[in-house]
Amino acid sequence: MASSNPAFNNPAFQDRNAAQSYPGGARAAGLVPPPAPQQGVDVAAQARIEGAFAAPPAGAAQTGRMTVEDTVHKTLALFGILVVGAVAGWMWTMAGVTAINPNPSMAPMLIGALVGFVLSMVVIFGSRKKIRPGLIFAYAAFEGLFVGGISAFFEFLWPGIVVQATLATLAVVGVTLALFASGKVRASKKATKVFMIAMIGYLVFSLINVGLMLFNVPLAGGAFGLRSQEIFGIPLGLIIGVLVVIMAAYSLVLDFDSIQQGVRNGAPRVYGWMGGFGIMVTVVWLYLEILRILAILRGND
Repeated sequence: MASSNPAFNNPAFQDRNAAQSYPGGARAAGLVPPPAPQQGVDVAAQARIEGAFAAPPAGAAQTGRMTVEDTVHKTLALFGILVVGAVAGWMWTMAGVTAINPNPSMAPMLIGALVGFVLSMVVIFGSRKKIRPGLIFAYAAFEGLFVGGISAFFEFLWPGIVVQATLATLAVVGVTLALFASGKVRASKKATKVFMIAMIGYLVFSLINVGLMLFNVPLAGGAFGLRSQEIFGIPLGLIIGVLVVIMAAYSLVLDFDSIQQGVRNGAPRVYGWMGGFGIMVTVVWLYLEILRILAILRGND
């Protein structure tokens, strides 16, 4: 099933034949499986076969193929880089804050967002020809710079909000992963279609909101533009935020499903980096939405 996450819009995650033909696949490498023996197997050959069955199952390093375990390791490595970048972004943001100049620096947030976006586009569109882990590492570092910068800025305004957002994000990711692993939650064509329609609507709303804020339209007054408006006393941003968190959780389900599909397709091991990249994009999106929800709630206190 196709994923909404552009990181998984690679045929290697969707088509078994494409996975074998892509760079690193068996056909692309010119590997041909040995012909089956036509006659009886001698004692030595039989012993080798029995030894192969008795040996531990081959991992990603031995098979050269994508596995769930290897993808988990790569994902954790990318999040490690992101955390290091976030710490650097936080420290940079708050470095110039003094009693005389109480304003945090916006540079880490802006640099991280701009460079991270450019790198993400290169990674996504370039993956159809070649997976470049170095670019994914760089994306994780600059995305961390952005996350650290914006987190420090929000923490400066609403102390304690980052811990709350982090715990909430971990809770949503953990519950979603547990439900997916247990088989109680699965992606479906109908739900994915509804999800895609909601995503398009959300993107259109976000673009309109940014445009209104840039032109200082009175309707979009407030720190979060249209999200600051209230419906029956409830901030619009809170309503939309809850829906977006649900969408992000379902996006994680699609990501997990795409990774499993890539493993079933026998995608090359290097595609585990794309799996980690896709998970990271979704989790960061989820964290930012939860951070914004908490800011709206704290702003109305």
